[in-house]
Amino acid sequence: MSFHDTAAVAAFGDKLTKVSLFESPRMFCDVYGLRPGQAQAGHAHATNDKIYAVLSGRCRVEVGGESRVLTAGQVAVAPAGVGHGLLNDSDGPATLLVIMAPHAKPPVS
Repeated sequence: MSFHDTAAVAAFGDKLTKVSLFESPRMFCDVYGLRPGQAQAGHAHATNDKIYAVLSGRCRVEVGGESRVLTAGQVAVAPAGVGHGLLNDSDGPATLLVIMAPHAKPPVS
């Protein structure tokens, strides 16, 4: 069992900040931190599902060409093969819990 503090992403950088909470050959779980104006460019994963859960702030999430603003407690799911991306178009920072399975690039053991 392991425990992690999602506040580790509080030191937002000059670009989207990613803090790994958990990683296995089957999945990963990160916390993303975005300052206003920061984004994750649209992309897709052929065989991987991704979940974005907003922990704090608000963030515009695009999945499959549909764009919505999500706030704390809201979740978006990008199924395998569907384009997705993020944009913090708010005035303040946003943090998101991000989970992807299966892992796109499993760690080398």
